Amino acid sequence: MTIKERDWYETIPFADGITLVHEPWMTPFYRCNCWHVRGRDRDLPADAGLGFVPLRRNVPLLRERPIVLLSSHAHFDHIGSAAEFEERLVLPAEAAVLERPEPAATLFEHHASGERDDAMFFEPPVGRDPRRYRIAPAPATGLVVDGQPIDLGDRVFRVIHTPGHSPGHLALFEERTGVLIAQDILYDGPLVTDCPGADLSAYRASARRLLELAPRIVHGGHFASFGPTRLRQLAHAFLAAAEAGG
Repeated sequence: MTIKERDWYETIPFADGITLVHEPWMTPFYRCNCWHVRGRDRDLPADAGLGFVPLRRNVPLLRERPIVLLSSHAHFDHIGSAAEFEERLVLPAEAAVLERPEPAATLFEHHASGERDDAMFFEPPVGRDPRRYRIAPAPATGLVVDGQPIDLGDRVFRVIHTPGHSPGHLALFEERTGVLIAQDILYDGPLVTDCPGADLSAYRASARRLLELAPRIVHGGHFASFGPTRLRQLAHAFLAAAEAGG
């Protein structure tokens, strides 16, 4: 089967003015969930996918209005198309990788063998050779800090520093709607706690911090979204396993 560029991305509307933008021809473990939030004055996408195929050229939703990209962290499957955005926000601990996205720093070198390529795709995009894949530098145009509000005009998300998966990982929480964009700190699938830059102690602290919130829905960086009960199940299961393992 030949997957053309225009078919590489899919958009799925959710409630609360949020749309999932993802790459359905990638397998779920590698398929980044990019969450597009519609605001009155500007839109906010959280993360920018793998970047094998140009993102904004193929997703009209990302070209319609003023937009600011917020990167949850700087792993390759989340920043591949970051350079396509004019305004790019990130926590300071991830900024150097966005500026110089070398394979080791983005973790791509750990997934670049032929065996891993087979695991990444249901079908690779036509004309795109994973062995020639490179991430374009995308220096941050602004830095955010823990607790900082991201104001879209009629709605405000709060930045939550959630280290553990990576040093400068962040989540976003909107108290008014109860929307938590957790990305890779917690999703309904196998969590990655042993990659370069990961810190299990910090991961445990971040999981406990998420338990202090009262989200109505949680959008993770991979796999399906879920509600508050599943959040508690996942966080407590992770904490029990992490503490049992030391």
